[in-house]
Amino acid sequence: MWGKTRQNNHRPASSENLRLNEKPLAASVLLAGLVVIVCGVVTVAHWPALSAQAQSFDDHQYLYGNNLVQNPGWVSARRFLIEVFEPSTVRGYYQPLTMVSLMVDCAIGGGPDNLGAFHRTSLILHVLNTALVIVLLYMLFGKVWPAAMLGLLFGVHPLTAETVVCVAERKTVLASFFALWCMIIYVRYARKNNWKSYAGCVLMYVLALMSKPTTVPLPVLLLLFDFWPLRRRGRQVFLEKVPFFVIAGVSAVITVISQGRTAEVAMPGEYSLMRVPLILCHNIIFYLYKIVWPAKLSAYYPYPSPLSISNSMVLAGVVGTCILIPTLLVSLRWTRVLLTGWLFFFVAILPTMGIISFTYSIVADKYAYLPSVGLLLTLGWLMGALWGHFSGAWLRQIGVIVIVLAAAFSESVVTQRYLVHWENTESHIRHMFTLAPNSTVLCNFSGIVLYRQGKTEQAINQFYKTLELDADNRRAHNNLGILLAQRGDLDGAITHFVKVTQLDPSNDRAHHNLGQAFYSKGQISSAIKHYRESLRLMPNSPATLAGLSWVLATTNKDDFRNGAEAFRLAQRACELTDYRNPETLRTLAAAYAETGQFMEAVEAAQKAVDLYLSSGDQRRAAHTARMQHLYKAGKPYRANQ
Repeated sequence: MWGKTRQNNHRPASSENLRLNEKPLAASVLLAGLVVIVCGVVTVAHWPALSAQAQSFDDHQYLYGNNLVQNPGWVSARRFLIEVFEPSTVRGYYQPLTMVSLMVDCAIGGGPDNLGAFHRTSLILHVLNTALVIVLLYMLFGKVWPAAMLGLLFGVHPLTAETVVCVAERKTVLASFFALWCMIIYVRYARKNNWKSYAGCVLMYVLALMSKPTTVPLPVLLLLFDFWPLRRRGRQVFLEKVPFFVIAGVSAVITVISQGRTAEVAMPGEYSLMRVPLILCHNIIFYLYKIVWPAKLSAYYPYPSPLSISNSMVLAGVVGTCILIPTLLVSLRWTRVLLTGWLFFFVAILPTMGIISFTYSIVADKYAYLPSVGLLLTLGWLMGALWGHFSGAWLRQIGVIVIVLAAAFSESVVTQRYLVHWENTESHIRHMFTLAPNSTVLCNFSGIVLYRQGKTEQAINQFYKTLELDADNRRAHNNLGILLAQRGDLDGAITHFVKVTQLDPSNDRAHHNLGQAFYSKGQISSAIKHYRESLRLMPNSPATLAGLSWVLATTNKDDFRNGAEAFRLAQRACELTDYRNPETLRTLAAAYAETGQFMEAVEAAQKAVDLYLSSGDQRRAAHTARMQHLYKAGKPYRANQ
């Protein structure tokens, strides 16, 4: 059985029928052939993703509103790499390799109007991950057919669909790619004791963390491999993990700091004592249920309301967990398999389990992507027991193949049906609403999408609907304020922005928006005050740097004008946008003029005009050209407040 595999017994086992030739070359050829077949099936199952055009929650940060991704080059790549503690284009954690990979997709033709390029790369990565899963299972247990069948179940499973079809989830498939390589190389190191393999293992771990830091627990997963099936013991097993844990600690610190500086994050002390155990129990059973029965899938799962055992879903999680954990512990009397497989899953998924809250969804399909490998270990042990390696096992083997193919076919059908909902953003949102009809998160997201489609009044109504469901919803207040300001209702906008700062004094966006609103009303002192507060909270925000610079450079109120500071702020904003953003360049031109550098002001203004024209913004191009005429005449620009 697979559960009896020992450290030095890693030759592929063969069966009497459906026989593998025991020669390594023959086994390798068969393995390669099955990998190709499985990868082809996985590609077909996810093929509808290539034509999907739906925009999901974080896609705006990763693509639509990300200037660096849409302007590929070494400068953009360098920015992604050096912005460690405070990423300026994506709010959240440090993930430079993910951002560079998206930038490369843009370089080869991808963009907001061509999502197929991004989906194609993600699909390729998912197919490669499927192949790596097969190789990993084969290396661990030495059986070609079971490894290939388990890889097939992994590759076509509906829970993997979101990682392929959502642009922002490039981080999941990319990080898993490096993590799986790390595991494969580690198994080789454990058996050959080759220090070159050890170095490669460490390298793959670092690359995984640079793609998505939720791979932090990987050293613990390697220890679980040592416990079973590698069955390694001794002091060296722990000492060799020390560099991994040091790297993990550094990554964890960076992640907490960057997440706290650039996005909302709630630490355990900020909510009730029972919240964490209730969420853990709910999520453990929820994920296991979805893996076994992947029905009613969605990109968004709301928190149960109320989050207590009076809620049937939470109660089921508590009861299920209380049954599961003792059962796993008792199983140690006979085998290490069940506990190890489950611990692998739990440890791998732990960073996303809500102990530190950083998202509005209690669970997500994408979070189970890499952790599901742990469950494959347990399933592999069971399949190995059924498979057998003795004379007369062929009927049982055929039965296993038939069951797996039937399960894989069912999974493929569900995957393709789910991908249909990603055809466009409207169908994607409509599907999510069917599962969470009164979700304020979905109402907000729907309003944002309507606004981006130019349906401003419908978007405003959607945000008002959100506030009817939750009067203290900060996102709805902020979004509604933005639209009211654009409509000219500055007093209404300010009311909503102030409400956000009351609910969340550290919300840099609300202070930025208040700065804009007060500036538009001619209240320069209040505008500067809120711009400065926004910069204190988010020092590297190009929009806020440019906003404050514009006020200091162009206001017609002499007491508030400060050309030197305006120039410094505008220059920093242009550096952060690689001198490719027309708004920051227009602001830099105004700051140049205010400091008497009119030739430089003319050049900066011309660059801004060119960029406006290339994006089709004739109105701003014309306004900037009029400003440029003033600079040519040796006059600074003055705004009329």
